[in-house]
Amino acid sequence: MLIQIDTKRSRPTAAPVATPVRQSHVFETTHGIHVLVVDGSRVYSIDEAIATELRGDPANAAHNLERFGLLDAEPPQISDEAPRSFAVRSLSLAVAQKCNLACTYCYAQEGSFGAEPRNMDRDAALAALDLLFRDATPGESVNLAFLGGEPLVNRELIRECTERAAAMGETRSIRVNFSITTNGTLIQPSDGEFFEKYGFGVTVSLDGVGEVHDKQRPLRGGQGSYARIIDRVRPLLAMQRRMQVSARVTVTPGNLRLRQTLDELLSLGFHSVGFSPMLHAPSGDGEMHERALGEMLEQMIDCGEELIRRTALGERYAFANLLTAVQQIHKGTHRPYPCGAGAGYFGVAADGDLHACHRFVEDPKAQFGDVWKGVDQEAQTRWLEQRHVHAQSPCSGCWARYLCGGGCHHEVMNRGRPACDYIRGWLDYSLKAYVRLQAVAPGTFG
Repeated sequence: MLIQIDTKRSRPTAAPVATPVRQSHVFETTHGIHVLVVDGSRVYSIDEAIATELRGDPANAAHNLERFGLLDAEPPQISDEAPRSFAVRSLSLAVAQKCNLACTYCYAQEGSFGAEPRNMDRDAALAALDLLFRDATPGESVNLAFLGGEPLVNRELIRECTERAAAMGETRSIRVNFSITTNGTLIQPSDGEFFEKYGFGVTVSLDGVGEVHDKQRPLRGGQGSYARIIDRVRPLLAMQRRMQVSARVTVTPGNLRLRQTLDELLSLGFHSVGFSPMLHAPSGDGEMHERALGEMLEQMIDCGEELIRRTALGERYAFANLLTAVQQIHKGTHRPYPCGAGAGYFGVAADGDLHACHRFVEDPKAQFGDVWKGVDQEAQTRWLEQRHVHAQSPCSGCWARYLCGGGCHHEVMNRGRPACDYIRGWLDYSLKAYVRLQAVAPGTFG
């Protein structure tokens, strides 16, 4: 939470150590001047005198933070040393490496990931469950996700794995969180009942409203899919209690009217709506470049302003990107990786191979053994060392490094870093939104 700094606490320290690494980020709101201290992701209110010093030569950053009581003398909370290993706590099963849509930008190459279209073997799926529970102890939680392609092509295996995992969790006093990401076209009423029974997080891919969506996510025959998806999803939206049905929007230069999309999807009853820029497509279609990313940032900020306005009135406005960002800032989230890929989380290919995440399925650059032999520890150690944010350039010196974690591994490894300005711009806005929400609706953070 915000802490008002008393400048009288300033104290002299040893001479500054020259370093180009950004240790803080100063920003302003109508509530004053503030600073994010990168180490530990801590936010403080400061005065103009402190702000002037912190905006100076980055070589003096650590010295000035210490001088004003903003930096502990303890070692940094994130060191250069990468963790040696993680227990497996989350798996996504590519239960169907095939799909009935022909999305223009699909990272999974129409669901097959460049291999022969196929369903996951039952033996591989059951072995994956054994791996997930192998080292889990009573009282812990594990996460089981179903993805594709389109996972509902293999509905029977989803149901068998869910029932089996739920039984294993109950027997061992381990909580199991279930989720599925679907294009929505194959959903049946019985699926909704099943998802509700097991408390699924259901993510439906929708890239806009009506024709905007249809241009990016057509059926294999070229017909639009939006009307069909909404017709299939409506019963789930009406019955969601334990399950939560959210929408995920992949943003390309062709669907940048984000506020319109957000308002329409929320009006339909989606629990939340989130946006993600298309940064890498195997075909190159739909990839975001500088101009489109700049426009997206403006649209995201517009959505954020509406969230702040609605929240101040006591209304719920489930713009997932900002809600997640301000909650992480409030918790002081700081991390050396953007996610758990290749650490405690793996994507399981249809043949049982383990990959860094669901996006790396069939990619030998990010393979870590298989569900029968378990995680290849040497490959995991190399991954954790190579992908650590301190090993990434220019991430290691960026003020946003521990909020960003270095960016999506799959996108960075396949395209580079075209979105750094967008990410910094969004995080700068999120910090400002956090301060403003603290003032108008402190209950947002519990």
